Amino acid sequence: MHSFAWWPTLIVLAVATFTDLRYRRIPNWLVLPFLLVGIAVSGWLHGWHGVGQSIAGMGVGILIYGILYWMAGMGAGDVKLCAAIGAWIGPGQLFIALVITAIVGGIMALCWAAYGGFLGELITGAGELVFDWKASKDADRPLVNPLKRKMPYVPAIAIGTLVSFFSH
Repeated sequence: MHSFAWWPTLIVLAVATFTDLRYRRIPNWLVLPFLLVGIAVSGWLHGWHGVGQSIAGMGVGILIYGILYWMAGMGAGDVKLCAAIGAWIGPGQLFIALVITAIVGGIMALCWAAYGGFLGELITGAGELVFDWKASKDADRPLVNPLKRKMPYVPAIAIGTLVSFFSH
């Protein structure tokens, strides 16, 4: 399944990266059919076990990125994209992809903040989010108000996902 998923995943990630960089959105018309086809292809190739793996991968994406969305550190499109990727590659490879994505995304966020001149504010906001998340619900915080310092995250997801194909 994983080798079969390479080309569809690459194409969807390329389009999603373009739309995220250009419009700061990940369109549902791209992600939702990709998710449904991932479940269908898994079922076609591996029967009910494949469907179970797809749903488990989708669940891992929703759980991990859903928490970040709930903490106002991630957009809903990122959650749906990771769920769809999980439907194609399953929970094991998705977990590897998300670890690599977190590393790449962290480096990107630091570079983004340094370039934008708000690195100190980002570090302070991250500390408050992690250590005092109830008090950090102030709308002036950059991690709580994504419209204030919005960074496209699909490039990190794309790099993490594509690298995971070589490590799994």
